[in-house]
Amino acid sequence: MTRRELLGVVALSPGFSTGLKALGAAQATSLTRFRNYSRCLPDYLGVLAKAAATKRDAELNKLTSHASVEARQKWVRETLWEVVGGRPERTPLNPRTTGTLQRAGYRINKVVYESRPNLFIPANLYVPEQGQGPFPAVLFQSGHYWEAKAYPSYQRCCQGLVQLGFVVLAFDPMGQGERINYLDKSGTRSLLPDCDAEHTVPGKQFLLFGDSSARFQLWDAIRSLDYLSSLPIVDAKRIASVGHSGGGTLTMLLAAADERLAAAAVCMGNTENIVAEPFRAPGSTDDAEQDLVNSGPAGFDRWDLLYPIAPKPLLVWPSDRDFFGTYSPDYISNGLEQYGKLKKVYTVLGRPERLEWADSPLPHALAYDSRLLVYNWFARWLQGNSQHVDEPPVKPEPVSALWATQNGSVVRELNSVTPFMLIKTRSVQRSTVPLESLLKTVRPANNLRAQTIGQVKSRNVLVEVLEVVSGPAVWLPAYLLMPDNVPKNKPVVLALDEAPNNRLWFNSEVDQTLPEVSPVICAADIRGVGALTPEFSPGHAEYEQGHQREENYAWSSVILGRPLVGQRTSDILALTAALRNHPATSGRPIYIAAFRRLTVPALFAAALDASIQGLYLCGGLVSFQNLAETEIYHYPFANFVPNLLNHTDIPDLAAALAPRKVVLGGAINAEGHAMQPSAVRNIYQSAQQAGNLSIRESADWSVELLTSVPSLCGQTA
Repeated sequence: MTRRELLGVVALSPGFSTGLKALGAAQATSLTRFRNYSRCLPDYLGVLAKAAATKRDAELNKLTSHASVEARQKWVRETLWEVVGGRPERTPLNPRTTGTLQRAGYRINKVVYESRPNLFIPANLYVPEQGQGPFPAVLFQSGHYWEAKAYPSYQRCCQGLVQLGFVVLAFDPMGQGERINYLDKSGTRSLLPDCDAEHTVPGKQFLLFGDSSARFQLWDAIRSLDYLSSLPIVDAKRIASVGHSGGGTLTMLLAAADERLAAAAVCMGNTENIVAEPFRAPGSTDDAEQDLVNSGPAGFDRWDLLYPIAPKPLLVWPSDRDFFGTYSPDYISNGLEQYGKLKKVYTVLGRPERLEWADSPLPHALAYDSRLLVYNWFARWLQGNSQHVDEPPVKPEPVSALWATQNGSVVRELNSVTPFMLIKTRSVQRSTVPLESLLKTVRPANNLRAQTIGQVKSRNVLVEVLEVVSGPAVWLPAYLLMPDNVPKNKPVVLALDEAPNNRLWFNSEVDQTLPEVSPVICAADIRGVGALTPEFSPGHAEYEQGHQREENYAWSSVILGRPLVGQRTSDILALTAALRNHPATSGRPIYIAAFRRLTVPALFAAALDASIQGLYLCGGLVSFQNLAETEIYHYPFANFVPNLLNHTDIPDLAAALAPRKVVLGGAINAEGHAMQPSAVRNIYQSAQQAGNLSIRESADWSVELLTSVPSLCGQTA
C-alpha cells in the first residue's frame, strides 16, 4: 500500500474527522502558551542598554563647540572617579633603586615605589645614555600576562623606545609579575587560574564597599606617572602612555583621569562600548577593572575615556581578528563607529590629524608591526620626527633579570599589602539607606494578577500553570499546586529552586508527591534560573560560551545599574503580589523557601514585603562580611550588591524581620563549606537577640521539608 492509499484509508475511518476537529480546537484554545523565557533576561538588559546608549548619544550630539567639548571632558573625569569609587589620597612614593642593568646605549634601573603606604610597585626604568635630556618619556602599561613588564614583546617595545631617545617606565600591575597577590607555595606563582582572576577576585569584594579594581589599577598608573614626571631627566610636558590589551584599557583610564599626558597609544585595548549596538546580552563584559559599575544609567561608556585627551595625539588600533579571537563580535564595528564620533570632536577642536585609527591582521599581540606604530607615533608627536622610524636591535632579558626584588615577589620580600588586605582591614561606619536604593528593585503594582495559561487535574491535586509579568519583557512561569479540599487557613509556600521549577514536584506524579496535609505550593522560575536561563547570543562560539555564564550577566546588570540579585528580588515581589491577588490563594499567609543562591533575593524580598510571613533559607551564605574576610571565596557574583557592606548585611536584615521567623538550614561560609550551628549563631547574634532565628545543621531540600516550612516558621493550624 502506498502512503497516499494509506492516508485515504485513515481519512475514511470512523472518528478521523472528529479527531481532526478536536485537535484544531486544542490548538486554538487549550495549548499552554509558554513563551521563549530564555529571552527574558537578555531582552530586559537590552532595554537598559538601549536607554544608556540613547542617553549617551544625545549628549555626544551636543559637542559642536570648544565650550561643549570642554564641559564634556570635565564631566567624563568627574564621572569616571564616581563610578570607580573616588579619588584616593596621594601619599609619599618613597622611591628607591634596587639595581641596574647596563646595556649598549641605555641602562635599566630596577625601582620600587609605593602607590599607597606599604603597597609596593616594582618597575623598570629605561634611561638613554646618549643625547641631552630632559627626554620625552613613555609610561608603558602591561597587558594580562603573568610576566607583565618582563613579557618578551613588551621588553622589545621598551628597549626600542629607549634606543630612540625616550625614557620608559614599565611597571607591574596588580596580580602580575612581582605583584602576584594570591601566592602558592612556590612564592612566585598564583593560586588562581589566570591574571584576570587576580584582578577580578578582589574586584568583586571591592564592589561590596563601593570600590573597584578599576580604581586600584588607575591609581597605580597615576602614581607611576607621578614618579616618572618627577625625574630630572624627563621632560614633564612630553610624557605619553602606551599599553597593549589590558594595558591598552588602562591607558584609556589614565587618559581620562590625568591631564598630564601629552599623547597616547592604545593597542588592542577594550575599545568596544559595554552597550555596543546591537546589544548582544550580556554585553562586552570583561575582567573587573574593565567593567564600570553603574556607568549605564549615567550614559557613560568605555569610549568616553578617550574624550578628555582630545585634541592631544591619540592612536588607536586593534587586531582585526579580535572580533572573534579575543573580544565580542562587534568589537571592530563598534570601535570604528565610536572612533568616528570621537573624530568629529577632534575636528571641532581643529586637530583632526591628531587622531588616527590603525589596525593589524596579526593575532592579539604587541608584534613587530604594532611596535613600529608606537615608535613612529611618539617620534612624530613627542620628538617632531616625521621620518619613518624602524626598530633598533632588541633582545629580551630573562624575566628574573628584571626583578626589582631578590625573589620576584614584593609580597614575600617587602611585605607589601595586597588588595585583599585592604579589603579585610577596611573600617566601615554603616549608614542607613533604603534597601531598594541599593538593589534598584521595582515594586509590582498592588493589583498585579497572574495569568492562568494552563490547568490540569492530577487525581487529588489541581495544577494551575501561571505566568506573572515582572518587568519589561520579563515573564515568570509558575506551577500552583492545590490539593483537594485544602483548608482556607493553609498557607502558600513559594518554592525557589536553583533548578527548573518542576525539579521536585513532578519527578513522580504530583498527587503522589504532595502529602495530604500539604499547604498550597507555588514553584516558580525567576530571572536567569530554570526556564529563564538565557539563550546564547550569536557570535564566535568560544567567546559566547565563555560569556554565557551567570557571572557575566551579573556584571552586565551592575554596569547597567540593576544588580541581578535586585532583579530577582523584583521577581519574587511580583510573585508574592500575584499570589495575594489570586482567587485560590488570596488571604492565605505566604512563606518562602529558597535554595542556595536564591536565599539572598528571598531575604531581600521579605525585607521589602511585610506580607511574607516567614523564610526557610537552605544552604545560603552566612554573611557578606564573611565573604569580605575570605581571601579565596567561592560564591556566585549574582548576589553581590554595590555598596552593600557600607549599609547592611544578611544578619542585619534577618534580625530586622522580627517577629517574623527566619529558619537557616545548612548555612555556608564564603568558601562554600557548611558551618556548625554554633558558628552561625555567633555571626547572627543580633538576629538571635531579636528572637526570630532558628538554625538547622542540615541543608534539607525535599518535598517533606518544604511542605512543613510554615510549621518550622511557627505557623499553627
